Amino acid sequence: MSYIPAIIIAIVVIILIALFFRFVPVGLWITAYFSGAKVSIGNLVGMRLRRVTPSDIVNPLIKATKAGLTLNTDQLEARYLAGGNVNLVIDALIAAQRANIDLEFEQAAAIDLAGRNVFEAVQVSVNPKVIETPVIAGVAMNGIEVKAKAKVTVRANIERLVGGAGEETIIARVGEGIVTTVGSAKYHTEVLENPDSISQTILRKGLDSGTAFEILSIDIADVDVGRNIGAKLQADQAVADKKIAQAKAEERRAFAVAQEQEMIAEVQRMRAKVVEAESEVPLAIAEAFRNGNLGVFDYYSLENIRSDTAMRDSIAKDAPQTDGEELE
Repeated sequence: MSYIPAIIIAIVVIILIALFFRFVPVGLWITAYFSGAKVSIGNLVGMRLRRVTPSDIVNPLIKATKAGLTLNTDQLEARYLAGGNVNLVIDALIAAQRANIDLEFEQAAAIDLAGRNVFEAVQVSVNPKVIETPVIAGVAMNGIEVKAKAKVTVRANIERLVGGAGEETIIARVGEGIVTTVGSAKYHTEVLENPDSISQTILRKGLDSGTAFEILSIDIADVDVGRNIGAKLQADQAVADKKIAQAKAEERRAFAVAQEQEMIAEVQRMRAKVVEAESEVPLAIAEAFRNGNLGVFDYYSLENIRSDTAMRDSIAKDAPQTDGEELE
């Protein structure tokens, strides 16, 4: 039974060796050593204790060393712990070095931490990109709408990547320039004949100031005629004027109807007064009889006159009018 302690010791040693090789990436250290990257076992253990994945630090360091960049693990760990993409920053530094672009590690890390793709920025700085604007409409002075689409060739400005405006600002400013140029044209044909005037106006405004890009050229890709805004506005104004005139006419008609009703009411009131006055005539005749101021023959003469008057009125209404009477 004397061999049992030796077996236990061997198992413990094996477990310890396995834990050591699992905790300490010896293979990664060997790779870094033969690549020329200065990484010690203590640094790798410290990364484990700081909850930093060693491969995320050592592999970019090896890549930077092979490219001739002088960096250390402390710089890379600081960017890793700050939430930066260490591998992307190293790729950007290598690309900048190959393109003779002055880009420091701290500057690249700041660009990365600002939320921009620093490697893509270096690529755009070397190989300019084209930003295509949507169709933008402007209205000339003669009321004709002109639609234009522009292609803007830009190059990334490394110095202004931190704090500089992005592509949306470039598109907005170019759209503003298109609207301004079209709006200042007296006739829409001027813009159609010379689309380059839009580019010249936009470039003179210095629209890339305060942005992360440098505008190299602005090319008008398409120009088209849209709606006749002036005619549409005039038509809308005519419809509005018509509605206002109709409203005023309806107001006058309602006023006339009200006046007519008032006159009808006034006629009825006057007729009532006439009827009231006529009702007093028999009373006055009776009073004249009682007072001896009116005799029987006078009364018959009055009735004859009234009958003759009624008959003449009836004849006048039934008789046709002659041309002379119509002229009178």
